[in-house]
Amino acid sequence: MSTWLFDLGNTRLKFAPLRDDGTPGEIIGAAHDGGRFDPAWLAGLPQRFDTALVASVASPALRVALLELLAARCRRITLATTCRVLAGVTIAYPEPSRLGVDRFLALLAAHARLPGRPVLLGGVGTALTIDLLDATGLHRGGRIAPSPALMREALHRRASHLPGHGGDYAEFAVDTADALVSGCDGAALGLIERSLAAATGLLGTPPSLLLHGGGAAALQPHLPAATLCTDLVLAGLARWHCAIVRTPLDGR
Repeated sequence: MSTWLFDLGNTRLKFAPLRDDGTPGEIIGAAHDGGRFDPAWLAGLPQRFDTALVASVASPALRVALLELLAARCRRITLATTCRVLAGVTIAYPEPSRLGVDRFLALLAAHARLPGRPVLLGGVGTALTIDLLDATGLHRGGRIAPSPALMREALHRRASHLPGHGGDYAEFAVDTADALVSGCDGAALGLIERSLAAATGLLGTPPSLLLHGGGAAALQPHLPAATLCTDLVLAGLARWHCAIVRTPLDGR
């Protein structure tokens, strides 16, 4: 029997088997519309498995729908939660439960991947999230803003003549679609670059910059110092599971 990792976001579900070395295996993605899943995603799962580890920032209704589907295939389901202290990471929030579990898990994975080094994390999904972790594993806080994709969607909803997709990035665009992608991506890039500069001033040394999430690949070419980490939340979920099993009362 096996253990599977599930990262349920606001627009996509990502899942992977947990390998024997404690890392995610091949990652499979599936879309959802906020209320239901594409039924084809179940083909990526075995008919029966032992444990499902679930991290969710989606709506309660969608989370319940996922749990019901998983309950038909596995013996045990565990929902990840944010802990104040775990696996060398200490959260800055006075109320840890208010920090999204996806951000927390990404911090766990980053600290494990770059131990003893400060890290700035940029998560690019429905929202753009930025979190700073110092070399000791102390979370110094972060920011939340609309992602480029959400900016485009919001503009299109308010002004339907503005295209919601398409275009090529340019510093000074000469086409509306190009100008839109350049402006929305540029806003995200500016926030990341400002945060990186502020983090360097605060810590006295530039942190490593890690990008993750579905929209990260579009920004990474414009941030030469950034490393793209597609599995950060799932890797953090595996790390969370390992730490909770070994120290069940730590930070809870």
